[in-house]
Amino acid sequence: MPLQNRVQPTGEILAHSARGGFMGNRGILHDANGLLPKRRWAHQNWVCCQLSFKGRRRQLMAPRRYTELFFLDEAVAFAAGHRPCAECRRASYQQFRTCCPIPGPAAALDRQLHAERAEPRVFRQRRHTTVGARSLPDGSFVLDKGGAAGVIAVGKFHPYAPEGYGAAQSAPEGPVTLLTPPSILAAFRAGYRPQIALTRADG
Repeated sequence: MPLQNRVQPTGEILAHSARGGFMGNRGILHDANGLLPKRRWAHQNWVCCQLSFKGRRRQLMAPRRYTELFFLDEAVAFAAGHRPCAECRRASYQQFRTCCPIPGPAAALDRQLHAERAEPRVFRQRRHTTVGARSLPDGSFVLDKGGAAGVIAVGKFHPYAPEGYGAAQSAPEGPVTLLTPPSILAAFRAGYRPQIALTRADG
């Protein structure tokens, strides 16, 4: 039975058997049975990590240890509000800080990202403003008019599923709901290129 540790672009966490391309951390979220209660974070420094680092091995959802979360790719992690880990992804973190408009230490970055992704006193993901999909940089996640999540890349809308992206479609016309937090979107516009798990046929 799959663990409840797969993060969606909306920030929700579900149980799914497909493997992820990145790991993440929001603190200890699971109980003694490995199940997640209603809360979706325990601290504000949500990070996106490599799957392996210096040969370290972890027991998933071990007692009193942080809950290991997983993402299809980096674009999903960013849409959910995570940023690159400063330890295992040091180069990506430094590049992100160069492109992101939030000054100051990592704590300031995490406070701002948390303000952009979380409703006050409500443990759920905030959906951001409406935008025109055709104006968005690669890696931006949106909800189309039917409520389906997808990533914008190479001028197309790629429908999201936990196991991978569907066939590329034309970018939605008119306003769509933006999931990627504004400061992360600004980093994309400034030159940060998120990893997106597209096949060659997808572009």
